[in-house]
Amino acid sequence: MSNLRSILVHLDGTVRAEVRLRLAHRLAANHQASLTALFAVVPRYLPLFPLAGGMPSIPLPSDIDPDHRAHAMALFERTRDAGAPQCDWRELTGESVTEEFALQALTADLVVLGQRDPTDATGFDVPADFVESVVIDSGRPALVIPYVGEVTATPQTVLLAWKPTRESAHALSAALPFLQAAKRVHLVSAYESEADTQPVPPQPAEYLRLHGIERVHEHRWLDDSDAGDGLLSLAADTGADLIVMGCYGHSRARELVLGGATRTMLQSMTVPVLMAH
Repeated sequence: MSNLRSILVHLDGTVRAEVRLRLAHRLAANHQASLTALFAVVPRYLPLFPLAGGMPSIPLPSDIDPDHRAHAMALFERTRDAGAPQCDWRELTGESVTEEFALQALTADLVVLGQRDPTDATGFDVPADFVESVVIDSGRPALVIPYVGEVTATPQTVLLAWKPTRESAHALSAALPFLQAAKRVHLVSAYESEADTQPVPPQPAEYLRLHGIERVHEHRWLDDSDAGDGLLSLAADTGADLIVMGCYGHSRARELVLGGATRTMLQSMTVPVLMAH
């Protein structure tokens, strides 16, 4: 039985939000899971006006963009009217939208998010670090959808990136429903030093076999220093339609510091990435 019983999908004012919602509906149908669509954006700001004495005023939050909410609601209703599985609508607005979304995600088996498109102005009311913050703060597995390209709810070729870390182990266990349904599974391990390479290879392969995933093609090791680019290259070579990996990062002085491979993937992904912190 699949362990995907509850799915949370992020909606905003972008065109790509419809791709996320339709994918989430297909996942919910495939795994008989409950589905919640959560519209989450930050409010716009009123323009600055100088105060007496030349001092600038403090910008004040205005309402959210009504067109963005209308767009999200329209696609939600359109998908529902087309006979998609039951989906609940919720919405969040305000300065703490990322933190609130992460709280909502705590009870989801899978969160469906979208890669930020730096050229899409309709996505500027979603914080730039929204995806990585939700993944790290919630600790829940997330399926991140690239802002271009086709996506599928039943990936046939999965590329699994492994490191002997809790993040990687969390991503591995969360990805089991996708790995078990795939026709081809490719396994690649990353290491930080030569001393790490010897004991690692048997661990994920044996775990996969215990879960009925017998045919696993193991690739050469990736140097951790350029693992992100290496993963993208290997995904292209293998024709992968899903990458599974750990998400690495931490907060320092109110700034989110990401691992190199995580940062590269969030910026340059070409296929959906299932990641977990």
